[in-house]
Amino acid sequence: MATVILVRHGRTTANATGVLAGRLAGVRLDERGTEQAAATGARLAPVRLAAAVSSPLERCKQTTRAVLAAQSGDVAVTTERRLSECDYGEWQGRALKDLAKEPLWKVVQSQPSAVTFPGGESMRAMQDRAVEAVRRHDRLVEEQHGPGAVWLAVSHGDVIKAILADALGTHLDLFQRIQVDPASVSIVRYTESRPYVLGTNTSAGDLSWLSPPAKKRAGSRRRTADAPVGGGAGPESSPAGS
Repeated sequence: MATVILVRHGRTTANATGVLAGRLAGVRLDERGTEQAAATGARLAPVRLAAAVSSPLERCKQTTRAVLAAQSGDVAVTTERRLSECDYGEWQGRALKDLAKEPLWKVVQSQPSAVTFPGGESMRAMQDRAVEAVRRHDRLVEEQHGPGAVWLAVSHGDVIKAILADALGTHLDLFQRIQVDPASVSIVRYTESRPYVLGTNTSAGDLSWLSPPAKKRAGSRRRTADAPVGGGAGPESSPAGS
């Protein structure tokens, strides 16, 4: 069972000015976003990442580079277009305060599964392609690096919210209840039984407990796909500050 660390890109110039960037070219991290990405890299430095997958948009590539700069060894990076931002069509590049006046805005808030952006894609299609991509890469990482492998996926707010909604077994119409901040870390472990959501929208705290031991110790508990009745004992080294 591999584990995926989902990281949203750091804050961008568009985020700071209240613009829906979508897939516009030239949208990069601002100074605060660069600091956030570096801080996330520092959090993940103790975690041995087996692989990294990034949305093709520059803000995600910048965040990926910042995170991997803190790793002690080389990590192979794959660009995955299915983790790209939602295609917001004619909404792309417009101010959020103006979009909030559109009739479709209320539908996005209350029934996103019914939304297709004018000239763009549906939110259901966005969720389907993102979930399929993450599950596929998760299988590949486990096949190549073993069941204890941990890997990185860097994407966008709505995309990560949609992936988390699927992992939680939550209908897409409820995904607006999930918060995913810039450069935040969310963690999912997929198993044959079900996905396990180990963390959402975290911006602080030790993550070293995610790394498996270099060699399995004699007598250590074997990780299974079953949910422990009563909640279980948790990771062997408890996350500090979480």
